[in-house]
Amino acid sequence: MKGITDRQKEVLTFISNFTEENSYPPTVREIGEHFGISLRAVQDHISALQKKGFLSQSQKRSRSIRVLSDVRDRESQPFVGKVPLLGTVAAGKPLLSEENLDGYINLTEPFVRPGKSYFALRVRGLSMQNAGILDGDLAIIEQASTAIDGQIIVAVIDNAITLKRYYKESDKIRLQPENPDFKPIFCTELRIVGILSNIVRTY
Repeated sequence: MKGITDRQKEVLTFISNFTEENSYPPTVREIGEHFGISLRAVQDHISALQKKGFLSQSQKRSRSIRVLSDVRDRESQPFVGKVPLLGTVAAGKPLLSEENLDGYINLTEPFVRPGKSYFALRVRGLSMQNAGILDGDLAIIEQASTAIDGQIIVAVIDNAITLKRYYKESDKIRLQPENPDFKPIFCTELRIVGILSNIVRTY
């Protein structure tokens, strides 16, 4: 493959496979142990892959390696993402903590894409029905902490999760339902945890 050495391709493939299987990326140490090479050698490979646009990494956080461009053969090995499914969210607990998890689901492209992190929520109620989101649907959410006007987001307000359309107004935030029977939610503070990526519906 042009622009990438065979060893770098092996490292990138290992990171992609590890992330799929575990829902989180490997550490530098785990990569080194797998290939039997030093931490310095691993970091050299990661730095080279970053410069070439295949990876991103935050030096301030553990397990922050993200695959930006997957080099695996897509025809023989389609991308499969292991997406955590959230059940009843426990107040005060981190969103993806064990107390909130209701299992995992495997999804392929285009529902999920390499290099991005997702979670799934079961839709309850009809507040977003005019956007084609119905009770019982599975909402696939791309993890994010910011949004732009008009996007459908998942937000945490007072330890409760809501799926609404986001609008930033002059002195407050409006979370707009897509059903005239429901009133918008106005707030000055909220925590955005994701943006709607896809809806999965079974019959």
